[in-house]
Amino acid sequence: MTDTTDDIAEEISFQSFEDDFKLLGNLLNDVLQREVGAQFMAKIERIRLLALSASNMRLSGIENMAALLEKQLASEISEMTLEEALKLARAFSHYLTLMGIAETYHRVRKGRSVTHLSKSCDDIFSQLIQGGVTPNDLYDTVCKQEVEIVLTAHPTQINRRTLQYKHIRIAHLLEYNDRPDLGHEDREMLIEDLVREITSIWQTDELRRHKPTPVDEARAGLNIVEQSLWKAVPHYLRRVSTALKKHTGKPLPLTCTPIKFGSWMGGDRDGNPNVTAKVTRDVSLLSRWMAIDLYIREIDSLRFELSMNRCNDRLSRLAQEILEKETLSENLRESRNQPLSRSQLKLHGQQAPSLPTQLPDRAGLPACTDYTDGGSQYPKLELPGTDYMPLAREDGRENSSKDLSPNIPKLSANGSSANSNGSSTAVTSRGSFSSGQLLAQRKLFAESTIGRSSFHKLLEPSSALRPGIAPYRIVLGDIKEKLMKTRRRLELLLEDLPCEYDPWDYYETKDQFLEPLLLCYESLQSCGAGILADGRLADLIRRVSTFGMVLMKLDLRQESGRHAETLDAITKYLDMGTYSEWDEEKKLEFLTKELKGKRPLVPPTIEVAPDVKEVLDTFFVAAELGSESLGAYVISMASNASDVLAVELLQKDARLAVSGELGKPCPGGMLRVVPLFETVKDLRGAGSVIRKLLSIDWYREHIVKNHNGHQEVMVGYSDSGKDAGRFTAAWELYKAQGDVVAACNEFGIKVTLFHGRGGSIGRGGGPTYLAIQSQPPGSVMGTLRSTEQGEMVQAKFGLPQIATRQLEIYTTAVLLATLRPPQPPREQKWCNLMEEISKISCQKYRSTVYENPEFLAYFQEATPQAELGYLNIGSRPTRRKATTGIGHLRAIPWIFAWTQTRFVLPAWLGVGAGLKGVCEKGHTEDLKAMYKEWPFFQSTVDLIEMVLGKADIPIAKHYDEVLVSESRRELGAELRRDLMMTEKHVLVVSGHEKLSENNKSLRRLIESRLSYLNPMNMLQVEVLRRLRRDDENNKLRDALLITINGIAAGMRNTG
Repeated sequence: MTDTTDDIAEEISFQSFEDDFKLLGNLLNDVLQREVGAQFMAKIERIRLLALSASNMRLSGIENMAALLEKQLASEISEMTLEEALKLARAFSHYLTLMGIAETYHRVRKGRSVTHLSKSCDDIFSQLIQGGVTPNDLYDTVCKQEVEIVLTAHPTQINRRTLQYKHIRIAHLLEYNDRPDLGHEDREMLIEDLVREITSIWQTDELRRHKPTPVDEARAGLNIVEQSLWKAVPHYLRRVSTALKKHTGKPLPLTCTPIKFGSWMGGDRDGNPNVTAKVTRDVSLLSRWMAIDLYIREIDSLRFELSMNRCNDRLSRLAQEILEKETLSENLRESRNQPLSRSQLKLHGQQAPSLPTQLPDRAGLPACTDYTDGGSQYPKLELPGTDYMPLAREDGRENSSKDLSPNIPKLSANGSSANSNGSSTAVTSRGSFSSGQLLAQRKLFAESTIGRSSFHKLLEPSSALRPGIAPYRIVLGDIKEKLMKTRRRLELLLEDLPCEYDPWDYYETKDQFLEPLLLCYESLQSCGAGILADGRLADLIRRVSTFGMVLMKLDLRQESGRHAETLDAITKYLDMGTYSEWDEEKKLEFLTKELKGKRPLVPPTIEVAPDVKEVLDTFFVAAELGSESLGAYVISMASNASDVLAVELLQKDARLAVSGELGKPCPGGMLRVVPLFETVKDLRGAGSVIRKLLSIDWYREHIVKNHNGHQEVMVGYSDSGKDAGRFTAAWELYKAQGDVVAACNEFGIKVTLFHGRGGSIGRGGGPTYLAIQSQPPGSVMGTLRSTEQGEMVQAKFGLPQIATRQLEIYTTAVLLATLRPPQPPREQKWCNLMEEISKISCQKYRSTVYENPEFLAYFQEATPQAELGYLNIGSRPTRRKATTGIGHLRAIPWIFAWTQTRFVLPAWLGVGAGLKGVCEKGHTEDLKAMYKEWPFFQSTVDLIEMVLGKADIPIAKHYDEVLVSESRRELGAELRRDLMMTEKHVLVVSGHEKLSENNKSLRRLIESRLSYLNPMNMLQVEVLRRLRRDDENNKLRDALLITINGIAAGMRNTG
């Protein structure tokens, strides 16, 4: 990942940061005194002081003395017993984690303390207005902006979720500690709370003992929404609205959302056999359930707040209709003891007239709620079951998801439900229940509903007996009733039980939910209560507009070869030949002909292999869920136009089949089909593929008709970097984006580029603002999609204040790239030089990684790559195929392993050779000019310089000396010489005297970690040495995994 301090190093107050870390470090010392004893604490302190002295000597240029101290340090570590090594690893790992928490909190502190925050909406809007952009253009561009942040389950989050929550608690306590009004007694209580949290962390197992399932990963993503984004989004939108009002005179329209969220958790099946069609369905329903549960909590708060009687005529009529319906319902229940019939209910389901979609004046007022309002701070999402019976709480609200009874079924890895005693029962299909089971299930649900209704009837008087009741509370009460029915319906669907709700009884789309909320808003505004309308109600409307009914729409991703295999099975069954053996033109002719037809291609009686059936089942689930729940269908390893049409055909076929079964059209629209170009070869052909697609009449008309003339294209940073090296990948991505944009422009089609960035710089990561600002001109025209992966999700969105800042940075960066696009290369010569650097760099990278017969063995010896699989940090395998070569190793463990050794080789290998080759031909001054004037080249060099600042040659050398066979040590020495040569030429181009000279805060932060980080690396080397002689020793393996955790915390890096 990008070091999380990369984005914030300039936003940090070192004195307060050091005070916080000193406080946390001293408290950890106190805990360790009790837990491990004074004698071992003395040993920990000796190790730390040795490491600190060695790093200070090295930073001062006294290399010989530093080497002697490091040798002494390594010697003392090598003499430790296994038990001592485990304790040392755990202690230093927690020191580094606490330092990271202090850094994270200071991002919050700095954001609060500065009066003029750079890259904020106010800052950038002001710059644009002063630069000549008219207020109207600014307003229209912001309102039309479409940015989607897609959270993925890539296995780079190394911390257990339990520990993540404890870390968040410590950050909240640091925030509380900043309060100037804190008395002596309160401060002592706060210290006790911190000690309790640190003790709890020390006594908690930091290692995952089992791999997470895809559902576990999805649940983690939903928790990020509840713990942070749910609170951050309204605050972010208020900032946008306030800045717009200040600079254009008009606030942000109430239902306008420049940023939305998507997810791959439970939808990304590329190379992950654990993500099945059932998992995708269940995760989508679970996401809907979570959204409804959060909305119910908000409605409860609103009902308490909106107690006034005055309203406009439209709201009054609606409230009266609801009261009449309730009275009729109560009378019918009393007389016949049964619910209303559907026809009776429909009499009261009149549609409200059209409602306003723009925020009126005074909407730019500050929020009347803060980050700590509502919801649970530390959520625990449980899967609902049919026996869900919320109890009344003291605050008058129903129990939320975190209060669910412990005997509620949980979703297991295979999609079955587990009962309270831990046994597992497979979820059967709707038709396979025995009549006795079905009656029992219906009785259980009916009793729970009736019981709940009777209970509330005792607590609340009849509506007709409540004189002068507030109309807003009546309307909101009706909304809550529908939401609860919606939630109960989802519970039935999740359990595969019969579900016979009338569509009038529940919300299916966000427009249905927004309608009465907007009516309440309009009424408050018209009655002079605008200040109330613009509070919690406006926040809820903005949440509904942003999160919809699903929180995050789920993308599906599958590898192109799986679709070809599926079409092979179909064409063979139909005696049409073997699809995959046809040439591209024949494939396109066949696909286009079938797409134009109106009959299904796949016979219902077809029998296929399990892998093919899984692909077909996925398309059936996609047809059932539709675009209301799902986002895009991403095709990884796309290389031809036929790859896209194949998915369009399979999607069309499934929708025809499902609509035939339902007897009505499928819900929602068709999914966007998005080709993902990720290898260098495919990136070079991306523009040609898009031109070929858009030249096909059927496809072009389909894009215009079904996707509003919008083509989405994804570019992958991870595999291209592993394929050809970071520099070549960056250049090929830059060119590919420009070519794709040009291709779409030729056909009058709008384009959205979807950036598949990893967290680490080796996988395309980097500070968000820098990344967006260095895109090719014209590639960011108000629209952008980008992945946020693994540990970056927690780092960027784990705290509401940090999430708000990140969302604002996304908005302003995209706005600048749209209205003030970055400069293109000044002359063709610059592009030619880039081509030359890229060619030399790629040759150097590939000759080392793929062509040197010793490299694979060196990589396996010098890094903990083989042992990373024991971390249990993701549900998918570490390799795409069961081979030992680097080609099929995923990009994440490739980066992860090199990051652990502090060599970070994938991010810089080949760069030095390329720069040196061009400089030796007399182009040094050209490169310096490119660095100063071309944002893309500058950001590429800056990111490489940032990585070099984190690399550590003595540490990497220590791994080689202890772990690598003598015959291969020369390869390591050669690579270290390449690293020094890369550093030299990067400094020549940037004009800096030393690495990170333009980011001194970052350098200081890195240096502050070394006294804990260097011993962790030396301990890892020693543990690896012992483990490779005794690979069945579980305690040694645990010690290794703890060192991996600690180094990841210290580097703020995984993969």
